[in-house]
Amino acid sequence: MLQFKVTKQIEFCYGHRLLNYDGKCKHLHGHNGLLEIDVAAGSLDARGMVADFGDIKDVVKEWVDTNMDHQMILSKDDPILKLLLDLNEPVYVMDENPTAENIAKRIHEEAQNAGLDIMETRLWETPSSYASYTSSESGS
Repeated sequence: MLQFKVTKQIEFCYGHRLLNYDGKCKHLHGHNGLLEIDVAAGSLDARGMVADFGDIKDVVKEWVDTNMDHQMILSKDDPILKLLLDLNEPVYVMDENPTAENIAKRIHEEAQNAGLDIMETRLWETPSSYASYTSSESGS
């Protein structure tokens, strides 16, 4: 059973639109996103930490800044993708619909691939709405 958890927050701005959706989010729009990364462990390391906040920031913020910050995040199936690429606009392309859930999952997986043992990733699209992705393999 996990006993310790730390959370690192990272802010970034992005745009997206949702395909196969009838609400206002079917239009291009943007968010000031707040990302929360939870790392958990059953015991502390030799420094008395679950993880160093700086290490979490270095991995996650670097990837987010390079790939998603101030980017239009679109599905590979979005018909506007070609136009934006032709205009040399900054675009991050996803295989899935770029919902908050799928963006959170993508960031979670990238951080895991970089060696962080992340328990949960939350992406706040607004101050009152977030989506999360939880790994079943974290906290060893």
